[in-house]
Amino acid sequence: MIREIIRMKNNGFSNIRISKSLGKSRTTVIKYLNAFGESGFSFNELLELSDNDLLELFETQDTLSPNDQDNTHSELYAFFPYVEKELKRVGVTRHILWKEYKQKYPEGIMYSRFCYHYSQWSQKSEGYMPAVYKAGEKVFIDYAGKKLHIIDRETGEMIPVEVFVATLAASQYTYVEASFSQTIPDFINSTQNCLHFFGGVPACLIPDNLKSAVTRANKYEPFLNEQFAAFVSHYNTSVMPARSLKQKINHWLKAL
Repeated sequence: MIREIIRMKNNGFSNIRISKSLGKSRTTVIKYLNAFGESGFSFNELLELSDNDLLELFETQDTLSPNDQDNTHSELYAFFPYVEKELKRVGVTRHILWKEYKQKYPEGIMYSRFCYHYSQWSQKSEGYMPAVYKAGEKVFIDYAGKKLHIIDRETGEMIPVEVFVATLAASQYTYVEASFSQTIPDFINSTQNCLHFFGGVPACLIPDNLKSAVTRANKYEPFLNEQFAAFVSHYNTSVMPARSLKQKINHWLKAL
């Protein structure tokens, strides 16, 4: 039932339709949907969990005694700062870090509960000011950290490619393109393609201090590459490189 609620909601079904299809009350469906939201998992991630993990995550309670539970959770929460740091590295996943946790604490909790508690821990607030964007005002552009590969049909060789990403700030509508390099010609071509894809030119382009866009980073007045500056002038827009100490494009890249 849990898996079916997730699958149907992921496919866009209403709560009433899910309720009627599964023969469960609408209140029950809403209860599970709220639990899904609190778990910190996306619907796709939940569907990839095994039946046992789903059951453990939403149906069972911790069976540890209060003292054992306190010890387990103190060990777990002491491990989370390391998890937060390692997840910023390319290729590191929560599952890899959970395996490290289990090697260090063999009696520790299972993967689904590990992810649940990490999501709860990571929601701690240190104070922030939400950014408000106008439609069509800004486009963030950058390359994803991890490369993809294409296969040569004749030789079977795997060729690495860069992944260009452009995101409209207000709607987070995103354009992604693979290119052979981050050189100036490839970068400008990808930027031009993204403008055609969006169907217009924003008021401002915000690159993340790429060498193809910024020849010398500076906290206040970065120096633009001449070819990219000419490209920006041709399209009658402006460019505002992200500040080197506050690179915000990663927020959009992590969502891909």
